[in-house]
Amino acid sequence: MTITVTPIDATLGAIVTNVDLANLNEDEWSDIHAAFLKYGLLVFPKQKLDEQAQGAFALRLGNIEQLSPEQKGGTIEFTNRKEDGSIATPDEERYKLMKGNEGWHTDSTYMPVASKAAMLYALVVPPDGGETEYADMRAAWDALDEETQAKLGKLSAHHSLYYSQEQAGFKHNTDQVYGFHDKGTPLRPIVKTHPETGRKSIYTGRHAHNIPGMSQAESKALLEKLMADACQPPRVYKHSWKVGDLVVWDNRCLMHRACPFDMSQPRVLRASRISGAPETELAPTVADPRAADYHETTSNKSALVS
Repeated sequence: MTITVTPIDATLGAIVTNVDLANLNEDEWSDIHAAFLKYGLLVFPKQKLDEQAQGAFALRLGNIEQLSPEQKGGTIEFTNRKEDGSIATPDEERYKLMKGNEGWHTDSTYMPVASKAAMLYALVVPPDGGETEYADMRAAWDALDEETQAKLGKLSAHHSLYYSQEQAGFKHNTDQVYGFHDKGTPLRPIVKTHPETGRKSIYTGRHAHNIPGMSQAESKALLEKLMADACQPPRVYKHSWKVGDLVVWDNRCLMHRACPFDMSQPRVLRASRISGAPETELAPTVADPRAADYHETTSNKSALVS
């Protein structure tokens, strides 16, 4: 059976059917990988994947990024449901991180090595809300005039989870299991050239801040306008989750964000995040006093989770 790839009515994304990801042959993978590079985002409905099968599929894209010291294998749950079955409350870190992720972002740009790709598999979905939106930063770049492209091509921005969580109204600490890092704040170009396709895209998101050569106010205004203009139809796709959906996307050219939902209801998405190649995704870092404060006051230092 030949897989079917149906483009979504946007500048990004396709729905892939007639395929069983738990029993994938090499010809099917070749077609999927080609579609992944072309569309940036692939939706696989009605999949039946256990942790091992999802982890094996993720490994086809590259090395798995470790998101938590407790993570085993190639997956981890992104959820507001705690281990004992209760729901996280607003004063808990799990809740704060989920709310923070309602801002447009690319995964792991605040880490020394940014993510190449990511995937989510729906296990439990709320009755309303909780969708995930995706935005095509390739098409956003193409829509800019030449003068703006030339200006942006000379700029870089720092990326920090401390900063983005503060902007969302929360304080992030390096002793939390998710997003831990102690290697400072990466500086990344605002324009990214995709290492496999050669296409350029805007590369910012909620973690980006403090463009060198600009005041904080000028930097914030430029970055916010850039994202507001970029994340507009036909460059956006909102995925309404159904149990069994798997969505995989290219972090090197897309942004995404979680949509709000009633946080008293459980939402469980099993995630796999693929680490970028250091040759193209490693960024220089500068010291971040928020990380330094942690190391000055805490004796229990964890290993880097990247």
